Amino acid sequence: MIINRFDTLQSTNKYCELLDLSEVEEFTVFWAIEQTAGIGQRGNHWSSQPGKNLTFSIVLHPDGVPAARQFVLTQVLSLGVADYLKGVFRDEQHNDIADAVRIKWPNDIYVGTSKICGMLVENRLSGGVIGSSICGIGLNINQTVFDDWVPNPVSMAQLTGNEYSIEDVLHRVLAAIEKRYRFLLGGNEERLKADYVSCLLNKGITARYSYMGKEITATIQDVSPQGYLFLKDSDDNELVCEMKQIQFLF
Repeated sequence: MIINRFDTLQSTNKYCELLDLSEVEEFTVFWAIEQTAGIGQRGNHWSSQPGKNLTFSIVLHPDGVPAARQFVLTQVLSLGVADYLKGVFRDEQHNDIADAVRIKWPNDIYVGTSKICGMLVENRLSGGVIGSSICGIGLNINQTVFDDWVPNPVSMAQLTGNEYSIEDVLHRVLAAIEKRYRFLLGGNEERLKADYVSCLLNKGITARYSYMGKEITATIQDVSPQGYLFLKDSDDNELVCEMKQIQFLF
């Protein structure tokens, strides 16, 4: 594993996009102490105070993963970060916080109804398989004051009252992600999917959503290999949702 540290970048993902990824070694990490123009899903801005949080990208070359099943990398990354957070909270005897760690479909990490981590996975396809992937992650660690426009944020420090070494968190998060990644490469895709679905926020719980602009109550049932979310509404109708079609309501 190679870790490249930068004091300032506009965006670690944008930096990676300018590289010849075929020349970048598997599991190379690009870590920025400060991101001036971080990006998230749907082109949203990622807000982070310099030196307070963790912002980095990993370059992967997941040999043999078909383009039709590229969502499995989202599962790997989400589970890796969730594994780390659950582990550190339990180590600190915050079992209630650990139990509240969930993956908000498709790849945000929540503690209860507050967002602690966001991701952006950008895959480059080659001949029907994933040739390379740029996996950007932002994890709130020591920041305790957020801009008003940031929706329902939370940090590790806010949850536990402790301050964390950013570099130590980076190494531990990377170890957790790599463990899940090696598990995938070992042929355990079905187990990964089962773990991902069981960790989903609102799994098996009737909750409120905005679906195609209309408020509904529904229960999350499953996720397809392509990443579509399966729900069943209060009228027992089965819904298959893409990311832009449904919004969680808290």
